[in-house]
Amino acid sequence: MALKALALNCTLKSNAKEASSTDTMIAVLKQAFSDCQVTITETVRAAALDIRAGVTSDEGDGDAWPALREKILAHDILVFGGPIWMGQISSVAKRVLERMDAFLSETDDQGRMPSYGKVAVAAIVGNEDGAHFSSAQLFQALNDVGWTIPAVAACYWVGEAMGSTDFKDLATTPEKVTETAKMVAGNAARLAGLLQKNPYPG
Repeated sequence: MALKALALNCTLKSNAKEASSTDTMIAVLKQAFSDCQVTITETVRAAALDIRAGVTSDEGDGDAWPALREKILAHDILVFGGPIWMGQISSVAKRVLERMDAFLSETDDQGRMPSYGKVAVAAIVGNEDGAHFSSAQLFQALNDVGWTIPAVAACYWVGEAMGSTDFKDLATTPEKVTETAKMVAGNAARLAGLLQKNPYPG
């Protein structure tokens, strides 16, 4: 079966019409995934949704998480994108991870969480140090709640410290970013395909 991915943009900008460097990085990965016959079906901007604070899969009337959760789990690959703020992942990203905590108690008869057999990669941008720390935060948290992380799973760009140029402002995508995106997409596609055919036993 064809593989499909969902991109989650955890920028702090809630207006989806406002330009986001994370969207620009996701676009680089979208092309790389396309070359691997994987379709990123949609990019969801988490800050535009009313994702309530909590650690269950439904925090009551008006909570946008249940629908987003269903959408995430309907895909084989999650592209978890976001900016670096104060040297770490954004508060929006942390909110999403906290809601996935519910997976721990939503196991099947073999003890597998809903995310078992699904692959996650990171798309990180920023004008400060912290890309490695942010990916470490993401990967540990995602692995804790059942996601599988492939080799070379993060595509990132970090500008000059305290600089004013954002990734979306670059005239061209740096060659190293493009090269890394191809590796991230290729490894994620291969792993997701293997897991689709041979699920974890639990």
